Formats: sequence, C-alpha cells, structure tokens
Amino acid sequence: PTEVPGVANADFLRLACNARRTARGLPELDPIEFYGFLTPKLAALNMDPSFLNRDVNAGFSGGEKKRNEILQLAVMEADLAILDEIDSGLDIDALRDVSAAVVGLRRPDAATLMVTHYKRLLSLVAPDRVHVMEAGRIIYSGGPEVADVLEGEGYEGVRKLLAAQEEQVGAV
Repeated sequence: PTEVPGVANADFLRLACNARRTARGLPELDPIEFYGFLTPKLAALNMDPSFLNRDVNAGFSGGEKKRNEILQLAVMEADLAILDEIDSGLDIDALRDVSAAVVGLRRPDAATLMVTHYKRLLSLVAPDRVHVMEAGRIIYSGGPEVADVLEGEGYEGVRKLLAAQEEQVGAV
C-alpha cells in the first residue's frame, strides 16, 4: 500500500467512509460518531487507536499495513472485496487477527474473493468455495476440502479430482 505522508489515518478513513455513505444516500458521520463506528473495527483487528493519528501507511510495518487494509475494508463496508495474498508477510498473530477480521466482515449481501498460495489462511477463514487456478485459469472448484487435497498432493491431486468428476459426468 502507498504511504500518504501528511494525511492522518483517521481523516482518510472518515472521508472514505462518508463518501461511501453519501453514495448510498446515508448521512455523513461527524468525527465523534465516526469514532464510535470505528472503535469496534479497531478492536477486531487488535489495532491500537494510536494508528488513527499516524499518517496513512507511513512507517507502518508489513503487518500494520495489512491490518490497515482490512480496517479500510471494514470502514468501507464493501459489497465486493478482492484480497490478493492478504496473508503475505504476516506473522502468526497478525494472520490470526486479519483472518478473524475478514470472517467478521462476512455478510449475506457481500462477497469476498481471497487469493492465496497457502492453506493456513483458508484454515482460519473457512471459505465457502475453493477455486484452483493453474496457468491463469480455474481448473477445479469445490468445497474447502479441495485446499486439503492441494496442500497434500499438489496440482496432481486436483487433476485426480478433476478426472473423477469427468468420469461421473460421462457415466450420467
């Protein structure tokens, strides 16, 4: 994420939140209302409120930047979130915090697409569906158990699942 020196995180988040609210026909939140709206989101990410006084991403560690990205996502209340390797560079505590926050953001009227190369994120988030890509195409889709096959047997295991699926279709 880009550093934005001179722009406090609190100001950036409130402006983004209010832009989203007005686009939805909702009234803007004043600073006190916004702090009340933001406090539980900070707590969900185990972020100290002092983050709000820091410039956007300026001097943040990798884990702090990831947490801040999820905080931005939570504030925006996105209908669609695409998280590309959100687990990259996180230590185990930050991974747990970020994963818990992503789970907490789930809504029946919203979707989250997560791209990862590691099962550890999927273990914490428990996805509804897993899609396996190879050479830029989805080659197999299934439930969370697909991640176990991929982790244990690699792409060859997924190819076996695909072959079994094709046999079932051919038998019908």
